Amino acid sequence: MLRFYSFLTGLLLLAPGLQAQTPDPAPARPALTDDAALLCSQAHTRTALRGPAATVPHRRKMDRYDVKYYKLDIALENNSRNVGGNVRMLARTLAQPLDSVAFELYSTFTIDSVVVNGRRANGIRRADSDVTVLLPQAVPANTLFSTVVYYRGTAPNGNSAAIGNALNTRLQTTYGVNVTWSLSEPFSAHEWWPCKQVLTDKADSLDVWVTTSSINKVGSNGMLERVTPLPTGKSRYEWKHRAKPIDYYLVSVAVAPYLEYVNYANPVGGPRIPIVNYVYNQAALNFYRTEIDRTPGFLENFSELVGLYPFASEKYGHSMAPIGGGMEHQTMTTQDGFSFTLTAHELFHQWFGDNVTCASWEDIWLNEGFASYGEYLSLDRFSSATSARTWIANAQTTARQQPGGSLRVADTTNVGRIFSSRLSYKKGAAVIHMLRYLLNDDVKFFRALRTYQSTYSGRTARTIDLQRIFEAEAGRPLQYFFDQWYAGEGYPIFNVRWNQVGPDVFIRNTQTVSMPAVTPFFDVELDYRLVFSDNTSQALRVRHGQAISSFSVPTNKTVTAVFVDPDQWVLQVTPTILRDNALVLATAAARAARLSVYPNPCRETLRLPNLTTRATAEVTDATGRVLLRQTVDPQHAQLDTRTLAAGLYHLRLTTATGSVSAARFVRE
Repeated sequence: MLRFYSFLTGLLLLAPGLQAQTPDPAPARPALTDDAALLCSQAHTRTALRGPAATVPHRRKMDRYDVKYYKLDIALENNSRNVGGNVRMLARTLAQPLDSVAFELYSTFTIDSVVVNGRRANGIRRADSDVTVLLPQAVPANTLFSTVVYYRGTAPNGNSAAIGNALNTRLQTTYGVNVTWSLSEPFSAHEWWPCKQVLTDKADSLDVWVTTSSINKVGSNGMLERVTPLPTGKSRYEWKHRAKPIDYYLVSVAVAPYLEYVNYANPVGGPRIPIVNYVYNQAALNFYRTEIDRTPGFLENFSELVGLYPFASEKYGHSMAPIGGGMEHQTMTTQDGFSFTLTAHELFHQWFGDNVTCASWEDIWLNEGFASYGEYLSLDRFSSATSARTWIANAQTTARQQPGGSLRVADTTNVGRIFSSRLSYKKGAAVIHMLRYLLNDDVKFFRALRTYQSTYSGRTARTIDLQRIFEAEAGRPLQYFFDQWYAGEGYPIFNVRWNQVGPDVFIRNTQTVSMPAVTPFFDVELDYRLVFSDNTSQALRVRHGQAISSFSVPTNKTVTAVFVDPDQWVLQVTPTILRDNALVLATAAARAARLSVYPNPCRETLRLPNLTTRATAEVTDATGRVLLRQTVDPQHAQLDTRTLAAGLYHLRLTTATGSVSAARFVRE
């Protein structure tokens, strides 16, 4: 099982520039369902305990231009946090001329010079990590310009920055390999290279050139164009990324004397995609090869479900580092080991998080909830329905560990909240599962995800953008759903009583909630399964639009048990279900004359064989909403039910003389 390597603050600083080395535990055989969300969450929170670096006025300065391209040309070694070289940024001014260029770089780095459009800038102002460069000549509006920053220094360590560091170096003791790697999410890219840390401003393209000792390999984004030998035993790794735009925190490096192992994915309708794995050594490869070799199948399955792997023209891959989990760097994830769910989680991020990135940390569940749901999808496809069901049950249990907590991140400076395993990961996955249940149609569900990917490919998105896509597939507003499950808090608790009297099964469901002061009611649909004495069963779906919902189900069999949400779709406490022999529902439909209908359950047409006069037919759901109204007569004694979703309905016929008859039916 992969482990989280905890670091005690008191052990971080043995001497300036040195980090305490703690032995890595001997790896256990990878488990099928390690808690990938927890590992991912811990890797992020340990690396960024501080909040955003840039001040609000500095952010406004950076918003005056749009980044088009970055080129990092830096020197790194596998046993040091020293970094030096230059970073070129190509950008376009917006509506106003630009008299200065603002960016972020950690305060301890030395800036040797800044060159803008080929001219050296003399006015460099620094306030902590905020850097403003006065331009020798203003850049007109809507004009491309180039900025090159020459810098050097040592990436921050220990209490001066994030515990774990945005650029870290460490000896992986199990395999005896020293590694230097980056992990910039959410606010720490500036701790190793000058950049603009704004989620909504992706760079259209990227080059990463790293000079290092020739014994090392360097993993990064995109395709390795070449390795150029240099004097004094050095080599320059030249990576080029053009497949899609990239956000600042997904730019990565990993440096070590790696062993390269390549396998391939062959998604339907796409090219053969190399999966380039930089592993510690042959011993690590021998240990993890089985898990690494799952990656092509995962990639092919995700491509089939939500659209072709977004970076199919380049590659996917992994760079190993003692990171204590994983980080979804674009086209080359950094992982400390390989397990089924961790590999699936980080790979699904390439769609949800990398190709389409949350536009604000407020909506991080769009990244982490979907990546977590990728674990479920992979278990369902490559393991078993039982293991997938166990996974979603565990996710729901984790989400309910506390009574409250919103998917929406109110404090986007709080890294621990952003990467809450309980909320952003597990509750996020549970809400996605409920969206799938709400549509009640996997064709629509996965089409919605493909639409989301194609619409926002290479861009950023907010929760409202996903909502609109699901509303289009559902054919109705879903504001109530997102108010409850995204902005709201808590979960419903159901108390169900049932009874059978003759051919009628009466059911009453009373809802309470875990956070009544925040979300006093959840408007939800629930599946019910009636089990009969002959060991057959009947399923129906009922929407609960009020705190107490009562309904009845016609049947000619004896019910022995009632189950609620038997397939665990809804985030809720396991319902209390009791038979109550005193329960009889005195509804208008129950008092009306009984109407014979067939087939029941029906599919497209419901027939009314005993109809003798013209009447108005009204079909309502369990909440009393009229969903269908038709005029029927003895010559056309049937209803077209194709516009109705699967579920339980009440039919009421009213004649011209006021005579009322009623029936209940189920549409499959």
